Amino acid sequence: MRVLMTGGGTAGHINPALTIAKAIEEAYPACEILFVGAEGRMETRLVPAAGYRIETMKVSGFQRSLSPSALAHNVRTVWRTVTAGSRAKKIIADFKPDLAVGTGGYVCGPILRQAAKMGVPVVVHESNALPGVTVKMLAKWATICVAEEASKAYFPSDAKVVVTGNPLPSDFTMMNKQEARQRLGLDERPVVLSFGGSLGASAINCAMVGVLEKSLREGTLQHIHAAGTGGYKAMCEALRDANIPTDTDGIDVREYIHNMKDCMAAADLVICRCGAMTLTELKACGKPSILIPSPFVAENHQFHNAQVLVKCGAAECIEEKDLSASALWEAIRRITADPATLLRMGENARTEAMPDAKERVLKVIRDVLKETPPRR
Repeated sequence: MRVLMTGGGTAGHINPALTIAKAIEEAYPACEILFVGAEGRMETRLVPAAGYRIETMKVSGFQRSLSPSALAHNVRTVWRTVTAGSRAKKIIADFKPDLAVGTGGYVCGPILRQAAKMGVPVVVHESNALPGVTVKMLAKWATICVAEEASKAYFPSDAKVVVTGNPLPSDFTMMNKQEARQRLGLDERPVVLSFGGSLGASAINCAMVGVLEKSLREGTLQHIHAAGTGGYKAMCEALRDANIPTDTDGIDVREYIHNMKDCMAAADLVICRCGAMTLTELKACGKPSILIPSPFVAENHQFHNAQVLVKCGAAECIEEKDLSASALWEAIRRITADPATLLRMGENARTEAMPDAKERVLKVIRDVLKETPPRR
């Protein structure tokens, strides 16, 4: 069996694709997998590093600005859209897949539309609570896997939509909290884990400077904060100006968290953006959270992601326009001061988890393959 995988542009599209690919390999050991990604994007690094072959296409999205550079970019996007069909057709004709699986991103549209036209069954996994434009367009040709029950409302009534949740890697395990704290050298005070993604989020970093200043005076909490590769230097300078050490009792400020499993296990409260896979990990770990959606993502989908956990009582949401050190500190102190609140929020998060998401996606794939005879 041959499976064509596509999805990229961000880790939120690439990591689910890699997890699904691994699950397919485990279920069908003799299968051959080919990835298709966007030229120059991070999938060209992550996919080969995971051991898979990748072909690339020149694709991009439209920019809403009317600046000269944006207009030039949009002209290139139109040309790439026109030429993408022929490139997709050649990739599919050469590889002859029995199945095409996509996880979102600009590259998914042309390759999966062409696959459907050429008679290849298509499965799409949407990790966000609010489906993207590309995924909604593909619903007429594909079976769609969604993360949340509420996501089904965004598709036509006759679309094939199955709730599967977001699959996590097989090695994603929850370490014992006490063991994790011992590894990290933490004591029994509540632990607050905060981060804004690999590049960092300046608004979160700025608010956390004020939070750490207040927390240092009180001494009742422990903090692990990742400022990101794009924000670490500026945050360290801000902390020095405020006379706050970056590595002292109760305060651990890093550029990047390489041992996220340990830090997540040790945490009592998590402060973060609202990428779909990050929230999936919060659910799986049963972690209370304060969510700060990025206002810079398409269709404000991080806000919609956050509302799933807010509505079930597992999280509080502070939009970036309302974010300040005082507002964030007040929420942190109120939540961490009450063990019953922490316990309730954590239990609510865990009830939203779908630990069998990978198996659910595999069942959809098996069902689609049963409906379609292998290509010759």
